[in-house]
Amino acid sequence: MTSTSSSTPFSDFDRVLFSSPTSTVPTSLDRGDSTSSYNSSYFPSGAEHTIRHDASYQAHPDGDARTPTTPSQPEPGPSHQHQHRHQNEYTRQLETFKPKLELHEDVVDDYDDDLYFDGESEDSEPEDRFVNFALVSHLAVRLRDRVPRGTHVKGGIPYPRAFTGKDIVSTIQSQIQRELLINHGISTNDRRAALQVARSLQSQLFFYEVEWGGRVLQDGVEDVYMFLDDQEGGSEARPEMEELPTGVITMLTKCYSPSCTEEDPCYAYACPRRAEEWSQTIPPEILRSLPESEISRQTIIHKVISKEEQYCEDLDIVESLFIKPLRNASPPIIDPARLDEVIDEIFGNILDLRECNRRLLENLYVRQREQAPIIQRIGDVFLGAAAEFRLAYPIYMGHLPLAEKKMRDEMENNLEFRMFIEVGCYRQAARHPDSRRLDWKHFLNRPSEHLQKYPVLLEAIQHETAEGNADADFLKEATQAIKNLQSVAQLRTFQSAMCKGPTAKLEWHNLVSEEFRLSLPKKEPKRQSILFEVIKGEMSYVRDLENFEFIFIKPLRSADPPIIPPERLDSFISDVFHNYKELVAHHRKLLEALHEIQREEHPLIRSLTAAVLDAFLNFRDAYLEYVPHYPIASYRIDDELANNPAFKTFVEECVRNPDAHKLDMKSFIMRPIPRLLRYDLLFTSILDETPPGHDDRQAVPQLLEVIKALGKETEPGVTSAKQKVELWRYNANLVFKPGEAIDMDLLNENRSLIHTGKVLRQPDTGFEWSGWSELFILLFDNYMVMTKPREKDGVTKYHVNRRPIPLDLLTLVNFNDPPTPRSTGLLRGLRGGEKHGDTPGVTSPGVANSPETSSDARAVYPWSVHHNGRMGGLNILYAETAPSRLEWKQKLEEAIGLRKVVQESNKVFEVETLSADTFLIPSIGAGTTSPSWSHENSLTGKVTCSVPFNTADGRPLVAIGCAEGVWIGFRHDSKSMRRVLHLKMVTQCAILEEFGIFLVLADKSLFAYHIEALVPSSPQSAHTSQTPQKLSGNRDVQFFSVGNLAGRILVIYMKKKGLESIFRVLEPVVANINDRTRAPMSLGSRFGLRPGKSEWFRVYRDFFLPSESFDLIFLKAKIAILCTRGFEIMDLIDLKSTTVPQRDDARLEKLAKRCESCKPVGMFRSSEDEFLLCYDEFGLYVDRHGDLSRAINTIEWEGTAERVAWHPPYVLLFDTRFIEVRHVETGRLVQIIPGNDLRCIWDGRGSHGNTSTPGPDGWQENGVNQDAKVHGVMNVAEPVTLPGTGNKTIRAVAQHVFELVPTVPLYLPEPLTSPSQPAYFPQSNSPPHSPNLNPQWR
Repeated sequence: MTSTSSSTPFSDFDRVLFSSPTSTVPTSLDRGDSTSSYNSSYFPSGAEHTIRHDASYQAHPDGDARTPTTPSQPEPGPSHQHQHRHQNEYTRQLETFKPKLELHEDVVDDYDDDLYFDGESEDSEPEDRFVNFALVSHLAVRLRDRVPRGTHVKGGIPYPRAFTGKDIVSTIQSQIQRELLINHGISTNDRRAALQVARSLQSQLFFYEVEWGGRVLQDGVEDVYMFLDDQEGGSEARPEMEELPTGVITMLTKCYSPSCTEEDPCYAYACPRRAEEWSQTIPPEILRSLPESEISRQTIIHKVISKEEQYCEDLDIVESLFIKPLRNASPPIIDPARLDEVIDEIFGNILDLRECNRRLLENLYVRQREQAPIIQRIGDVFLGAAAEFRLAYPIYMGHLPLAEKKMRDEMENNLEFRMFIEVGCYRQAARHPDSRRLDWKHFLNRPSEHLQKYPVLLEAIQHETAEGNADADFLKEATQAIKNLQSVAQLRTFQSAMCKGPTAKLEWHNLVSEEFRLSLPKKEPKRQSILFEVIKGEMSYVRDLENFEFIFIKPLRSADPPIIPPERLDSFISDVFHNYKELVAHHRKLLEALHEIQREEHPLIRSLTAAVLDAFLNFRDAYLEYVPHYPIASYRIDDELANNPAFKTFVEECVRNPDAHKLDMKSFIMRPIPRLLRYDLLFTSILDETPPGHDDRQAVPQLLEVIKALGKETEPGVTSAKQKVELWRYNANLVFKPGEAIDMDLLNENRSLIHTGKVLRQPDTGFEWSGWSELFILLFDNYMVMTKPREKDGVTKYHVNRRPIPLDLLTLVNFNDPPTPRSTGLLRGLRGGEKHGDTPGVTSPGVANSPETSSDARAVYPWSVHHNGRMGGLNILYAETAPSRLEWKQKLEEAIGLRKVVQESNKVFEVETLSADTFLIPSIGAGTTSPSWSHENSLTGKVTCSVPFNTADGRPLVAIGCAEGVWIGFRHDSKSMRRVLHLKMVTQCAILEEFGIFLVLADKSLFAYHIEALVPSSPQSAHTSQTPQKLSGNRDVQFFSVGNLAGRILVIYMKKKGLESIFRVLEPVVANINDRTRAPMSLGSRFGLRPGKSEWFRVYRDFFLPSESFDLIFLKAKIAILCTRGFEIMDLIDLKSTTVPQRDDARLEKLAKRCESCKPVGMFRSSEDEFLLCYDEFGLYVDRHGDLSRAINTIEWEGTAERVAWHPPYVLLFDTRFIEVRHVETGRLVQIIPGNDLRCIWDGRGSHGNTSTPGPDGWQENGVNQDAKVHGVMNVAEPVTLPGTGNKTIRAVAQHVFELVPTVPLYLPEPLTSPSQPAYFPQSNSPPHSPNLNPQWR
């Protein structure tokens, strides 16, 4: 079809948009059906300018010409027949495309507004890939599928499945508006092109006007149209159309060449993508007057403008294809709470770049309009733009590596986002003429690529600029400014990459020009390189610290199944990584300061000293905590690797992580330590290269002092931590003999190892040929342990040779004896020797234990210590040198002294005096006989019992019994003590406060008194009878016990008859006690001949036990009788009993024999289902059934428990030399209270606090009752002199009566420092030790 002149309404529009030189050739042929059956008379004249209805176009690859062959009216003759054959060929070829071009039935999709252009539907996206909008046949199919049909009335007649002219134009507009906007800049509101296409389809009878009026289609609703196959009454099945409208919309055609792109059009002269050359837009006479250099210059300038236009369009597409769809997506693709953050992290300030380049493009347009057709100056425009670019481009390009990483991470972790990128955005991008370019990575890198082109283009313009043109200077300055901008952007990229990717290898000389380096003084390049290394090293260090979280911590927490058991995971992470987050925060702040200095002063940095010095002052405390903790972290890793195969596999996998640099976990956590040393080396080198007069000549030495000081301050902490790790290793490798294991609390975080070393011991037999034993002593802050090391498979085990000695019970004896030759060991017993079961050493590889000959005259230096416990004694050991013996003495003195100081602040019980000078006994040197108590001599005899109570008026009193009677007085007031009962041989007393009864066992007889008779609380009670009720018959009561059983207060006393124990259970009679305030006055009682009949108690039950009994304890519902058979658990209702512990198991034969040989002294509940049975030498745990409940069968007491007291949750064992306090749940020793002739006079029974029971989690949740529950007595060390009869004097010993009051542990605010220990000696809260209680006589 030739382009003929006609008077259509859009002829001018056609000439401008459809007949432009760049839009006259289609990219492909329309393979639609032949149009020979269509009559050309139906074509509106105006349509010929818009649509070319023949698909027979010839496009010559050589680019010489593209001559469209226009269709003409069919004429008879050969030429027409030839053309008809071609059309039939096209028809046959069309058959292969019918699946793509067939009309779709019942597809009446409404055209909704798309995210990008009006009218696009998501349903159409797959078809867009196969649609060529330049072909009329393709648009016809789209119109058929998408035009909205409905019932329209025309001339009073309703037409179903009809549509209006506006419907047709709107549908076509929705299909082609994107192409028009992108290729020609035509607004989406301009519908003229769509109207021309609609008239072309009307002319080919693709649809018809229902009244067949022949009017030209208008963009309105006046006319109604229908498709031929939509007529009323037609078949439901749509007949397939054999012919489709054909034609080419020239303004929408594309180039056929697959290598043709917008930036690089193909060689064809008439290629639609080939932009109009600048030389074609100016008059020829002006062009001929210009020199070739100016023509070339103007061509480059216009090319720059063209590229700037395309660049701005690409940035627009970033917003339309990525940012807006993400913000408008429903349902949201990314969590709305972090949507803005993700968009900022990925796209950064790319929209700011767009605004900068839009302003640049606008300035270029202004310059083009002002100076057209020849642009005289352009350098000043780019110079101004470079200044504006400096505020935006470095930020974007520096952030680019992080943006790409964030994009990949989000795509990996967010499947919907990945689908959006890979499917949604690419599908939209397919509509773009150059879909190959629409890739997220391409667009993210587009600003960087575009910025790199500016210097090349500006230098090309400058090269073509004539001499004398002022623009040359502007171009030169603009080129240099943009190059500097690139350098700053490269620096930003280097900073953001954090030593990852290609920028990791950059050095200072890579970021500056050769000319700049040569212009500097000789030493300055090296100095700048070192400063650059400081920054680069800090970046690498911060990244490694942050990788703690990503490489190790997060995978450990998220592992399924768990690599480390959940109950240990938090503790492991805390021990290994400790306070690394503090280091990350401090060094991230330092790095930001260094980066800021680098950005401001690059390429010539003056100094980094101030920033680093400020950082050191801030992170000093963090390093003082982290560095000393490293040995502990290393130990935890080694321990986990040795015992957890899954963790070992995990660490090996972490080493293969690219960010791990092939370093294992231990190397990673050690990273902060060498980093501190690196600062010292770097700044020392900087100082060497700093010229005289520079500020760093004074500042750097100050920084070096701070760095070295920090290193020295961490050394004591590291030493202390190494000692702690060494302690843990010893704990893991200690080997006890079967049944002799002791919980020394070595894993306590405050435990410390004071000293270790080798000592010698003389042979046990006393003969030199039996060999000297070599021992390895471990001196902890709570125990001294003698061991024999044995090595096997590279691991040294320490076999405990003797029972560990608590430092509380360790006494230093002699360190001054002269040296002794080894050969003089024949009769070593003459010097005193080792006692109480010394065990001969067993030889082992690596331990010197071979027999020594008499010729061995090497001297050894003896020293001795005494173990004050039950299984202790004198230990004589030998050091190989005199300095070694002296060192042992110093270390032992330090250990004992420090323990006393620390433990004094952490006592479980505090001793408070009840009476210090009231109760006296004759001194041993006074003779075998001593006078009884009298006002003259004041001797009271031995104190045997006590009990606290409150009177009716609330006075706190205490009753103390002794050989000469019972004294009552105020607590803690010795002067108030008065004797109220003149009884002999008082051994036991108790109070029934509910009934006002005082029970006392004197001379094996049990009496009951009214408390009011002893301590009147009112004038009326002073007349209360003091006559007691005797509860037993003959003088044969051994002991009694008071308790509550099933809500009843009972008194049980025991009489001994032969080997049997006879028990009587009494119950108070409340009515008789209250009514009979005075005793019956019979004749015999008045003269003291016989007691009155007891009416205060009634006999509840009698029973006997065929064994000797020592005590009786009330349980919840039963009683426990402590006898020679063990612990007899009896029910008073049916008198059935069970003996515990159970001894039926043959494996417990040895334990059973030991139980029979020892005396039971107490039974206490350790948990809801467990009891601690206490014998005089040991304790053991049993369950409710009396079976052993723990693997370690026995807990050996340090002393011999004459009596045991109970203050929940502590058991107090009274030896004559000390009280040992142990926790009932663990059996661990928590305190030693030394004394002289110690005795328990009240064990807590009868008090309300002792009836408490443990909760589900043990005793800890109940806490400790702060009331005193235990009374004791000890002899004062120094005797006193009392006046006797006549001129004689009596030497007596005062008895110190005291109560044990619980204390709240007070932990030391600062670690203690010993003379030879580092400042980091840790505090301890293990067994507290009270000082010797030796109150002076007053």
